[in-house]
Parts: sequence; structure tokens; C-alpha cells
Amino acid sequence: MKRRFLILLFLLLCSAGAFAQLNKSYFFYKGREYIIAGRYRDAIECLNILLRSEPHEYEGYFLRGVAKFNLDDLSGAQIDFGKAIEEKPAYTQAYQYRAITRSRMGLYNEALEDFHMALEFRPDEASVFYSRGVTYFLNRDFEKSVSDFTSFIRLQPREPEGYLNRGTSLLYLRDTVGAEKDYDAAIRVNPYWSDSYMRRGLLKLMKSNFKESISDLSKSLSIDSTYALAYFYRAIARNNTSDLNGALSDFDSSIKYDSTNSVAYFNRAILRSQVGDYNNAIYDYTKVSESNPENVLVYYNRGSTYATLGQLEKAKKDYDRAISLYPDFANAYLLRSTVKAALGDIQGSKSDRNIAESKIKEYRSKMNDSLFSAYADTSQQFNRILSFDANFASQNKDFSSIKSDIRRDIKLLPLYRLTIASRDTTYGVANPCKYENRKLDRFIQSTNIEGLRLLNFPTDLQTEYIEYLDKKNNNPSSFGDIFSKSVTLSLQNQYSAALNYLNYIIGQGTEEPYAYMNRATVHAEMIDFISSLEGNYQSMKNLDPDPASRLKQASTKVQYDYSAVIADFQKAIELMPELPHLYYNLAGIFVATGDLPKAIEQYNKAIELFPYFAEAYYNRGIVQIMIGETTTGCMDISRAGEFGIDNAYSIIKKYCSK
Repeated sequence: MKRRFLILLFLLLCSAGAFAQLNKSYFFYKGREYIIAGRYRDAIECLNILLRSEPHEYEGYFLRGVAKFNLDDLSGAQIDFGKAIEEKPAYTQAYQYRAITRSRMGLYNEALEDFHMALEFRPDEASVFYSRGVTYFLNRDFEKSVSDFTSFIRLQPREPEGYLNRGTSLLYLRDTVGAEKDYDAAIRVNPYWSDSYMRRGLLKLMKSNFKESISDLSKSLSIDSTYALAYFYRAIARNNTSDLNGALSDFDSSIKYDSTNSVAYFNRAILRSQVGDYNNAIYDYTKVSESNPENVLVYYNRGSTYATLGQLEKAKKDYDRAISLYPDFANAYLLRSTVKAALGDIQGSKSDRNIAESKIKEYRSKMNDSLFSAYADTSQQFNRILSFDANFASQNKDFSSIKSDIRRDIKLLPLYRLTIASRDTTYGVANPCKYENRKLDRFIQSTNIEGLRLLNFPTDLQTEYIEYLDKKNNNPSSFGDIFSKSVTLSLQNQYSAALNYLNYIIGQGTEEPYAYMNRATVHAEMIDFISSLEGNYQSMKNLDPDPASRLKQASTKVQYDYSAVIADFQKAIELMPELPHLYYNLAGIFVATGDLPKAIEQYNKAIELFPYFAEAYYNRGIVQIMIGETTTGCMDISRAGEFGIDNAYSIIKKYCSK
């Protein structure tokens, strides 16, 4: 009864058209009150009544746009701010808010036009300079970003945000001196803001001024004692001054206030091992393995810790796991060899050492290739402290993780290759949206390889069955047998061996495009796997989760050579230009090399050949979002969703509505 009364009361207050004319000011102020209280849906309901009665009420559209903006309905907010401008062309605030909305949508050029109009009407509006500075920053136009934050500082010299953001922009321009001066200024105008000390502390950590960094981070924590990131970086700084106990204490606090930080657990495990606290180190490695079960290095390091404790069976199990994830990991074979010898398995120990020496010999023969250089060093321990944004993602075969400051958490869908799988139950069933190619079907039938499919998802075959197929084909001689052997080896991450068989096939003069396609894909997967492994153990090159801190990484990052991969895909295209998956694969490689215009060009060709190519729409959409073409990118991802890519809608929610 009480609920019914409240509903009726609300209807009386915010519904009747007959009262709208009399209650115009009530609806307006009630809507604004709801917005202030965070009741955005109620505000929209109230403002809808107002605007039905008063369709030219520009402030009503503006307020409804604010409510929609706060509900992440950016498209709706943009429309409402536009209607407010239509009703009042000199409405400065509406231009500013629409610009902010467009900036969040990735429509940077349109946003900048709106900021320009806002400044035409109010040339000394500090908040417009601030917001436009942020937009220039997101658009990577750092010099203009610096200029706008300078204008903001001139108008609002007592606001620390202007100095901090200008400092971050200067950091992107590699002006570390100017950045530090701005951080100093932010502290002077507000000495009680923890983030100012945090940023200056991280800058000093980047410059290896560890004692000064510790001082700033400590000051940040004295203002905000729950700042998990400040504890994390102070731990790194303390570790660099050999204060292991202090570093451990800080990692404890960082984990206390942010229990999801896998890198903090990993670092604490390393330090615990160094001080002899092996059981707790194992606990930390286990915590990391729970959230990152495909991370080779977790098992490798935990295995070493078990071995130190004399728990040899557990150590062997961890080395087994590391080798199963990456069968070319020479160091893991060497350590497992030692453990097997201690367990009395002399033959197994000898076998592991022979395998390791064989792989090391192969790697050293390719020392001029950066892909192999790290794995020829048998003394490498892989136990350095990691910075916060170390890549702790699973090291899988989902090639081409987009490496971008803004979209770094999105992965492209993987490359296509011929592989063995029992999935794809619709194979052979007529479907207008399914790709069919008689030449491809004839090749698959000619190989006599059961379950061979052109796929881009990981196989669903059991490991035991893959090993069975591999052993069954121990002495391949025919093209089909050799091709099958390369497939089973690649499914076990034995990339070098798989490439050797494909090199043999191609060396015999074959003109089969699929051999070139698979060789390119295996090579690309190997590069991706090794780069992800190395990415976990880059020394502290960037120390700030803020994008500007990635400056040092840009100058020292290992570059991998994809030229052979590109050449193989181009050769396959020459042999079979009608296969859209080849252009799709080549596009993915161009993304990895950073040549995004060429990537889009290749995705275009793939879609021209096969208009229902869902994965190509998805990946092209991701690349378009990367370069700021959010609207067209989101349209492509929407199309991918229509064609069956389930993940498309989570991307739309995360990046197209925000």
C-alpha cells in the first residue's frame, strides 16, 4: 500500500501534461536535484515530461544530456547537447560538454571543433582549456596539450591538476626536467595532495634516484595510507637500495590494499626466496598461478624454490608444467635434468641435458636473431623484480595482443592455420554465412589427416591424443605425413621442430599455399610466445601505470623481425589470391609491426572476398578504435557480433559506450 502511494505521488509530481506549463520550473529544478543526488534515471524521467511540454527548453536538453553522460549513454548525451546548441547557438557549456562526450567516444576532431566554438564565446574559460588539453593528450598531440594546460595554469594558478597534467604531457615529449618542475609546482600549490608526490616519486624512480623516490613516495603515503600503488613502487625503490625487509613490508601493504595485483605477489615471492622464506615464496607463486595458469615463469621459479627445499617431486612437476607450456625452454630442461639426477633417474637426466644442449646449440646458431638470443644464455635466472605494467597475461597462442596505451587490454582474434581439431561440428553443412572453398577442401582430403581444419581457435583435442598422433607419425616421408607432423608439433608449442618440417616441405619446391601459410603462422606464434615471455622480465623500464611513463620502454624495447612471416603470407597469396584468410593473417602481422594503415587495407581485401568474415570485421574494428576512428570501429565490431563473435558485445559495452 505504501509503495503504491509513493508511485502515485511520483506520477502526480512528474507526469500530468496539464500541470507541465504551471510546473516548468519545478520539473527543471527537480531534474537538476536528481542529477546532484546521482539519481540519473529519475532525472531523465522528470526532464522528459518537461521537454514534452517545452520542446525548446535548451537547459532541459542540457541537463538530460548530463544525466545520460553519467549513465554512459554517450550517443544519447551527444544528441541532447546538440539539441541544446540548436536551441541556443551561443551555449558555451553545451559545446564544452559535447566536446568532452565526443572525446570519450574517440571523436577527437569533432571534440576539438566544439572546444574551439566554446572558446569563441568565452575565450577565458579555464575549464575549456583544461578539457581541450586532455583531448589533445588523448589524441597524442602533446605540444598542443602543453599549450592548453599552460593557458589553464595562467587562469587558475592555484589548481595542481594543471601542473600535473602539463608535467605528464612534457614527459611524453621526453622533457623530464620540465615534468619535474611541474610536479614541484603542483606540490607547492597544494602540499597535501598525495598524487603529486606519487608522480614525482615515480619520475625519480625512473631516473634511478632511489632515495629521493622513497622520500616522495613516503610523503604520498603519509597523506593517503591506503595508496596501494605507492607502496608497490616504494618497494621497488627500497629493493634497489638493498632494503629487502622494507621492500617486503611494502609489498605486504600493497597486497593488503589491492589483493588483485599479481605482479606484487610475484615480486614478493622473489624477495622471500632471497631472504630464505621459501614456504611463503611458494605461497605467493601459487597465488600467481591461480590467476595466471599459463604463465611459464611462475612454474619455472616455483620449481626452483621446491628444489631448494628438497621437495624434488614437486620441483619436477613444476618443470614438467613449464616444459609442457613451452617445450623449447632450454633452462627448464637443464634444471629438470638436475632434479631427475637427484631422484636417481640417470637416464632421464641425461636425456633432458641432451635436449637442452641441442636447443642451446640451435639458439646460438641464430644469435643474430633477437628472437633466440635470450634463450642461449643458460645462466639466466628469470627472477628480477618486475615493474607494475609487466605483461602477466597468459602466454597463449592468441597472437597479436594490441600494444597500445589506450587499448592495451584488447587482443585481436588469432591467425588462421590448418590444424587438427574435433570442434566445428557444422563442417560440411551448407550455410550461406560459412566460408567454402573447393580447392581448400580438395587439399584437406588429399592429406588424409583426420580432423584437419582451417581454424583460428585453439584445438580442443586432449593433450594425450595430440601426443599419440605425434608419436604415430615418427618417421614421416610423404607430404601429408610431414605436414601432419608439423601440425602436431606446433600444437605442442614445439615451434622450432615444426618449422624444420615445414622448411623441408618448402625446400622441396612445393607450390602449396598452405605450407607457406602454416610456416608463417607457426613463426608468428613463436615470436608472440617468446616476446610475451621476455615481456614478463624486462628490467624496470617504465614505472608508472600512467601512459606517459612508458617513455623509456619506447627506446629500449626489443623489436622482432616479422619480415620472413610477411614474405610467407605474400607468397601464399600469390599462390592462392582468392583465400580471404591469407589477407586476414597478413593484416594481423601488420598490426604487430605497427603498420596499421596496411593492416586495415588487408582486412578490407579479406572482407571484399568474404563479406561474412566475422573475425575480419572484429579485428578491423579494433584497429580502427586504436587509431581513434571509434565510430567506424564500433560499427565493424557490431557487424562481427551479428555474425556470431560473442566477445563483440563486451567490447561494445566497454569501448563504444565509453
